[in-house]
This record gives sequence, C-alpha cells and structure tokens, in this order.
Amino acid sequence: MSSPYPHLLHSSHWGAFGASAEAGRLSVVPHRDDPSPSPLLGNIPAAASPPCRVARPMVRKGWLEKGPGPDARRGADAFIPMEWPRVLDLVAAELRRVVDSHTNEAVFGGSYGWSSAGRFHHAQSQIHRFLNTAIGGYCRSVGNYSAGAAQVIAPYVIGPVDSTNRWSPIWGPVLENTELIVAFGGMAPKNGSVSGGGVSRHQVVQTLDALAARGVAFVLLSPLRADMPETVDAEWLPLRPASDTALMLGLAHTLLVEDLHDRDFLGRFCLGFERFERYLLGKDDGIPKSAEWAGALSEIPAATIAALARRMAASRTLVTVSQSVQRAEHGEQPVWAAITLAAMLGQIGLPGRGFVYGLGSMGNVGKPPVAVPLPTLAQGSNGASGFIPVARIADMLLRPGEPFSFMGRQHAYPHVRLIYWAGGNPFHHHQDLGRLTEAFSRPDTVIVNEPYWTSTARHADIVLPATVTLERDDIGAAPNDPRLLAMRKIVQPFGQARDEFDIFSDLAARLGAQNAYTEGRSAREWLAHIYGQTRAALDERGLPAPDFDEFWARGELDLPLSNEPGPIEKYRTDPVRHPLATPTGRIEIFSETIAGYGRADIPGHASWLEPEEWLAGSISQTWPLQLISNQPSTRLHSQLDFGETSLSSKIQGREPLLINPRDAERRGITDGSIVRVFNARGSFLAGARVSADIRPQVVQIATGAWYDPREIEGFGLVCVHGNPNAVTRDKGTSSLAQGCTGQLTMVEIELFRDELPELRCHTSPGIGEAYDK
Repeated sequence: MSSPYPHLLHSSHWGAFGASAEAGRLSVVPHRDDPSPSPLLGNIPAAASPPCRVARPMVRKGWLEKGPGPDARRGADAFIPMEWPRVLDLVAAELRRVVDSHTNEAVFGGSYGWSSAGRFHHAQSQIHRFLNTAIGGYCRSVGNYSAGAAQVIAPYVIGPVDSTNRWSPIWGPVLENTELIVAFGGMAPKNGSVSGGGVSRHQVVQTLDALAARGVAFVLLSPLRADMPETVDAEWLPLRPASDTALMLGLAHTLLVEDLHDRDFLGRFCLGFERFERYLLGKDDGIPKSAEWAGALSEIPAATIAALARRMAASRTLVTVSQSVQRAEHGEQPVWAAITLAAMLGQIGLPGRGFVYGLGSMGNVGKPPVAVPLPTLAQGSNGASGFIPVARIADMLLRPGEPFSFMGRQHAYPHVRLIYWAGGNPFHHHQDLGRLTEAFSRPDTVIVNEPYWTSTARHADIVLPATVTLERDDIGAAPNDPRLLAMRKIVQPFGQARDEFDIFSDLAARLGAQNAYTEGRSAREWLAHIYGQTRAALDERGLPAPDFDEFWARGELDLPLSNEPGPIEKYRTDPVRHPLATPTGRIEIFSETIAGYGRADIPGHASWLEPEEWLAGSISQTWPLQLISNQPSTRLHSQLDFGETSLSSKIQGREPLLINPRDAERRGITDGSIVRVFNARGSFLAGARVSADIRPQVVQIATGAWYDPREIEGFGLVCVHGNPNAVTRDKGTSSLAQGCTGQLTMVEIELFRDELPELRCHTSPGIGEAYDK
C-alpha cells in the first residue's frame, strides 16, 4: 500500500506536516486533518541548510594545542576541521581518560531540550543509552525548566502533574460542564501551537472559542492581555507580576469569612485545612490575608477580588495555573495556593471543575492519553548516582563538592570534568548567561552533537555534526495524539552530518560496547523493533495492527485513546479504593512532610513569601521595570531562530520587546526604537513594540533569540540580538524544588543611540585550517 499523500509525511513539535524537496527548495504543507496548523511550520524550510549549519567535525584550537583542562577561551576560540575517524578516536580516548581517572560520575550527560519529535532519533534517549551502555552511567539532571517547581510540589499536595492533569481527559468535561474559568497566567494561543512529540490536530484555540460560544466566562489574571485569545472576550485583571499567590489567598479569605467554602469536601478529601485557616485569618502573624491585603500587593481592587470569590463559589469553576506563573521565585506557592483555593470551592474531581495545572500550555495537554504504549528506545540502567536539578548546572560547574538542598535532603554538587551534550541548548534555557559562560570554562572537556552553531556548540571543545529530523527516517508520536506517523527522510544529510545513532555506534565500538549499544540492529531494524511494542499492544486489544512495512507504506496509523477517568476523578468517586499519589493519599492543604523539612522558604502550607525581585520591593528604586521573559510566538524556544517566521517578527534583526505607552514615553521610546535592557547582571538590545496590551511598569520579551554577546564601549558585554537570559537571575525557586526562576527579572531600559552591531549568531564561527596530524 502506498501513502495517500503527495508529500512525504513528517512531524515536529509544532505539528505533523508533509514535505518535498525539489530543485533545492523545501516545500512544507500542514497535515490535511489539522484544523489550525501552527504558523511555526514556516520555519521548517530553512532547517536543513542555513549558514549556521555545522558541516564537518570540529575541534577547538586551544583544546588541540593544550589538551583537556579549564579554559576561558571557550566561546571565543577558532575551530579546526577534522575527519570523522580521528575525531571519534579523540572523543573515545577522552571519555576513557575521565572515567578511568575520575569515574563515570565525572561525566555529565547533558541533554535538555525538545530535540527531535521522533521516537528513535531522539537525542536525549540516544545519548543516555550510549553513556549507560558504553561507560556504565553518567551524572544526570532531573526535572525541567518549564515546570520545575510544579513537578516537585504537586506530588506532596495532589499527585504528579502528569498523571493528575496533563494525561487526564480535561477538555471534554470542560466543554460540557464548566461555567467559569479563572486562569492565572492565562492560556496563550501561541503555546497551543506546540506539543512534545507533535500533534496532528491543533485544537486549543478552537476549544476555547467553543467554550466562549457556549457562554463560559473567562477571567485572565496576567500582566499580558495576549495570554488569552481575544475571541473569548476574557475579563482582564492585570495583576502585578509575582503577586498571584497573594491574590489567591485574598480569594480564599473571602470564601472563608463569608462561609462560601465547602467544609464537607475539606473534611472528607483533604488534610490540614485547620492550619491553613489560622494562616488566612492571621491568627499567628496578625495579618489577615483579606481581599484588602491582597489588593495592596496585586494592585487589583479589593472589591474586584471579593466579587470574583463569590462568583467562583456560585459557578461551576475551573482554576488553572500556567507554566509561567511557577517559573519564578517561590514558584511552588501559586500551584499549592491554587489547589487549596479549588479545594475550598469543593469542586476538585467534578467534571470540568476544580484545578488544572498547565491547561493550554501545550497543544496536547487536556486531551485523553493514548491507550497503548508508544514506540520507545530503552535507555538502559544508569550506574552513576550523581545528579542535579536541571536548572542548577552553573552551580554544579562553579561549586563542585558544595552542598545543595533538594526535596528535603542535603546533597553535594558533583565534580564534573567532562560534559557531553546532545539535543538541547543550555545557552537558551539557562539564566544569567555571563555566569553560565564562566561555568562552561571550568570542565576539562565539552563535547556537543549539534546540527547548528548554537552558543552551546561555540562553547564546546569538540563539535560533532548531527543530522536534523528532515535528514532521517523516524516514527512520530505523542502521549495525547491519536496518530502514529512515519517520519520520512526528506533531504540528504548536510555536509558530513551523521545520525546520532551512527555517531554513538562508532564511539561504542571504540569503547568495546558496540553490541551493548546497538544490540546488533541497524537504525531501520530499530524502527521496526520499537514499532513492534505498539503493534503488540494493538493486537492484544483486537485493533488493526499492520506489520512495520505496511505501516511505513501507509504513512500513519490511528491509535486508540483512553476513556478512563483521571486519578482525581477516581479519588472523588471513591477515596478509599483510589487514593491519590501523595504521602497520605489525600489532598494535603498542610503537608507534615514539607513542614518537617524545617525550611523557611517552603512552609507547610501555601503562603505568601515576598520575592526579592518584584515591583513592590526596594529593588524597584534601582531597577524600576519588571521584565517578563516568556515563550515566543514565532518559534519553539530557540529552535530555528533563523527561520522565516522567526525572523519576520524581529525589529532591525533584534528580538521585539513589548512596553506600555506610559513607560515608553517617559524614556523617549517609540515603536520600532532599538533599546538597551540592563541590570547589574548584564544587558541586551531589543526592538520596542509600544502597546497598551501590557500593564505599566512591565515589559516583555520572548526567550529564544540566539545569544550574541559583544563588548561595546561604555556598556560592557551586551547581547546584541536580544536574549533575555543576559539579565535573568540564576537562583532556584526554593530549597525544595530548585526550579527555574527565569520568568521575572527587574531591569531598566534606555534608547540605544550607538551604531547597531552586526549580528553573528546565525553564521559560523572562525574556522582554522584542517587538522592533518
């Protein structure tokens, strides 16, 4: 059977698509069944052969001359081309040296990022499998930058966010039952364009429109009007950034003092409300967390807060918290406070009501999960025990051996001598890039598999050119999308780029572990093997389960979705038979476990903890504007920043920055001005977009502009392209989660009147003569 598509099917994190390459030009069309294709597909035609593509294996000149060791020249040195056999010999020898001298605990297996949508050529799976099978394990990271605080706090309070929220059938019940959605951080349409592993049907915006058409009311609590689609006509409450928890407490206080809370639900399904009640009433600290108190902190009128609380109690209400809200100092608190607020309403576990974390944050959140296992590459067993929370990489490199706290226990930062990174760009994800640059100067060796000359590649010692998804066959699938896709190879590999499976196979052979890594299979045989996992599960259910060749010829396969209720719904129905995955099996409004840790920055119940960097703090006298660095609308994180869609949004090549007219006028800034954004940590250039759709004293820029640092006289080191992590703060959310706090930063802005520096980030670095020794 042949594919019914005129183009070859492929997939990406921004959706399934068809593609063809003719006369050197790549043509991309959305999947025929996608009602709302992502505009990010417009970046794909540039993916295969941009000027910043790594064409050959490269070794940093200083590393060749002086050998392994700390080196501040990383990021500024020239690179020397080298042939594959020789460079693989060097990589294998360096891995062997570090393991023999310092054990495998000294090798950090860095792979954080979205990488490929494919299930086999997935960089994170490939590098971890290689390090496990070839050297016995590696120092790892845990958690992620997107949901670092929520991932840790939720299991103490209501259960893991993936099982209780992301993999539960949410949108269907919401469409049928909900009357009011109160969205802290909103549900920005841009976020629904992307989803890990891809999506064949984008439906978030259409679902929100259907809710609005049915009469569902939306309340948006965010400094940004664009955090909810215009079509739903949401009531916009532009609260002060970082005050979400205070506002939630003000709502809870109104429910309490007006006897609008559900004491029966709190008694049957929750623990510790009495302790939280004392806190709300101010019985221990003398400060009632009233609507007036919350209004002073959030700058939302007390009467508006109290009226919203009454409205929530009188409606079938869903409380949502976006990923962005918890990407800040004390980010655990708004998640815990929202769960507590929803518990007081007594609606948790009822269809379309209660609490959801991250709804609308990705295209597949809220859809029913796939009912059969997806093709998966086993990563093997990690024999090393060293780890860090993912957002603490700079601390690890700068402070080896020093203690850190995580989830109530003390640990020590591993002493990493070698970083091997594949599938990600820490110089996008991480905060305070000046500090990260210093941290990357500390290891003996940095090795990167990478298709492009990202900042991470430029800060490496050895760069191995990897293929992009368009250059290889794979299988695309996502946990909440009902299609398995044959991702066909569209174009030939660029230059000397190789699949990661091939790179690691040859390295494993040099380390005497090729069979352990490959199990004697070729890449094509691996695709058939992992497809067999899903085929067997389909066959057990009596569902169509074609063999691999038939699936590959057809191009796609429909998968069944689960109709099982989620764990919260089961708990509401029968709390004895279906306890939650918390320490007590109940919703923990007060956590004895967390209280027992004795940490001042993470009390035993949801609490207002004032952040160091926010508009109501003394820091605003020096840095008077709150910078929001959120997800972009023209790319996924930093991926394909050089693509047409991404470039079209830039202003004179710089990333756009949203500023309120009042703040712009005070600084002589007009629409299209180039500005310098700065604080004590660093600075960057951006292009101003003046708009009333952002509250005063707040400015916003998307993450993901490739880091392009340049020394400018009078200003020091400046990212001339617009990467906000030049100024963000590298500090954990708390000692419990140690999550990323990159969402909010205090800054000042001024017009940039100097000549604009040339951009270099989308080009190749200096290349020396080929190494022939």
